Amino acid sequence: MAEGDGPDARTTAEAVARRSYGKLVAFLASRTRDVAAAEDALADAFAAALADWPANGVPDNPEGWLVTAARRRSIDAARRHRTAEAGEMHLTLLAEELEEAMAETASVPDERLRLMFACAHPAIDAAIRAPLILQAVLGFDAAAIGSAFLVAPATMGQRLVRAKARIREAGIPFRVPDADELGPRLEAVLDAIYAAFAEGWTDAAGTEARRRNLADEAIWLGRLVTQLLPDEPEALGLLALMLHAEARRAARRDAGGAYVPLSAQDTARWNDALIDEAERLLHRAAEMGRIGRYQVEAAIQSAHVVRRRTGSSDWRAIVTLYDALLALTGSPVAAVNRAIALAETEGPAIAIAALDALADDRRLAEYQPWWAARAELLARAGRVAEASAAYGRAIGLEPDPAVRDFLTRRRMALAAH
Repeated sequence: MAEGDGPDARTTAEAVARRSYGKLVAFLASRTRDVAAAEDALADAFAAALADWPANGVPDNPEGWLVTAARRRSIDAARRHRTAEAGEMHLTLLAEELEEAMAETASVPDERLRLMFACAHPAIDAAIRAPLILQAVLGFDAAAIGSAFLVAPATMGQRLVRAKARIREAGIPFRVPDADELGPRLEAVLDAIYAAFAEGWTDAAGTEARRRNLADEAIWLGRLVTQLLPDEPEALGLLALMLHAEARRAARRDAGGAYVPLSAQDTARWNDALIDEAERLLHRAAEMGRIGRYQVEAAIQSAHVVRRRTGSSDWRAIVTLYDALLALTGSPVAAVNRAIALAETEGPAIAIAALDALADDRRLAEYQPWWAARAELLARAGRVAEASAAYGRAIGLEPDPAVRDFLTRRRMALAAH
């Protein structure tokens, strides 16, 4: 053990929590399937570490020490709460696990991917999968998650408790699915990670710490999945997509905090290192010959990156890629974005017709980008009154003040013209 040192011990405990929280929760819960109990035991173990390590020194293997301490607390809890035969069986199981974990020098197996698959199991409500992964794997509290997903902390806490109970009661296994079922289950994990990233991405300026953390942590989870499943092209595609988006964060606002659309962003403010990493990941994924949604979305971002060298995005490639994305997903969001790209290759009239073809889709009635795109295209076509009305609708639907200001300025400029 290292010599005791209060601040050093606290720093080490915090570093272990950041680096290994999900790894330890996953390991502790992997046999009992009781995520909540594992979290409680680990919290007690961290508290014990902060009391013990300053006096006795930081152990050579902090993870092993914490697992042993958490297991001991789990056994104590079982002794206090056991009822009849079920409690005795639980206690026996915990005792067996404690015996296996007593050697504090042993390495802790990484079960995080198994935990993510459990959290994204079809038996878990789709809306809670991303928040559940964020809490179980990253240790986010209900208040932080609720704030990011616009849900009251108490409500989010209740949903997370029910989801964890579902894992335990339904006996959801902690395992990476077999090859024949990996596809849809991996898709659920990737969708949950991307949902977390999207929530963080809405804070373009990075001023809301909770939302910014979501984007950072989603990228961290994406890296983890690619490390644990290096031959899954969609995992590589998702990470490439997130890195391409994150690379442009600094360019989404000007020096005064005003919103800057992609077409007007200063490419010198894009993060070249993140873009280059995204391009390498996308190339690796393409070599595997199994195309999926996230690879196509990342390829669209790659076609925009061409502007760094040529001064213009590759719009024809972007239209073609949106055609492929529509074939894969049927997403109306992809259809709206395709129309925007189509305006660059075929003109606003053709693009407006493409948007008009979507008008009966009720999902778009409250979708701000549809109205913003329509307003811009109508303005380019000289249909001023219709454009002004569409701008008004887009402004009313936009929650971001900076984007609202941008749309308002566009509308005012249209009126002046």
